[in-house]
Amino acid sequence: MVCAILIFGLALSVPGGNPAYVGRQAQPNPSSAAADAGQGATPIDGIAARIEEDILTESEVRELAAFQTLVDGHAKQRSEIIEELANQWIVQGEASAAKYPKPSREDVDRSFAQLTKQFASPEDFKNHYAQSGLTEAGIRRMLEQQIYLSRFLDYRFRPAAQVNDQQVQEYYNNEFAPQLKGRGEVVPALEDVEDTIREVLVQRAINDRATTWLDETRDRLKIDVTSPGANP
Repeated sequence: MVCAILIFGLALSVPGGNPAYVGRQAQPNPSSAAADAGQGATPIDGIAARIEEDILTESEVRELAAFQTLVDGHAKQRSEIIEELANQWIVQGEASAAKYPKPSREDVDRSFAQLTKQFASPEDFKNHYAQSGLTEAGIRRMLEQQIYLSRFLDYRFRPAAQVNDQQVQEYYNNEFAPQLKGRGEVVPALEDVEDTIREVLVQRAINDRATTWLDETRDRLKIDVTSPGANP
């Protein structure tokens, strides 16, 4: 099973990391797979949901479901995917308004290489994403968006995500050490992993604050979910 990619900050090799999502694009993209493959006219797409004066399309739902299947082995329910796309719509709007800088091509290359290494070989990776209906260009575009949104959330919520020494000690005693012992691994001294644990806890705090903000923002928006296959 391929490990899930993390969006909120760093992919830390310490118990307690939190996976999230990718998928929503900077602009409505009715048929990204066709566009990425260089095909002709874009077919009419269905509307998955209306959010304020914008729409989330069925092709966006399918693309995110395919990506989730690629990295997790299964896709979430349609309602959950639409909620995740709505969350990304919110973050994208805030990041664009703040003129937050886009990631570099090198950033995307590193992320793509990291994802590729989670498969047996580059050929195996290509076979898997092709079977899912994805393209390399589409995956790179989603990874770019993932990096962009992740960094913006880190930028917005990190200043308030303070972690004290007692929290680090409690995590070490109650989560970190027991998990390693349970796997029969040697538990390093606290001072050897203190910085890494502190970052894990900061990431948790960022995730918690971001989740609260997104939930509250969604509640204030007009979001109408349509039945599958609804036309524009």
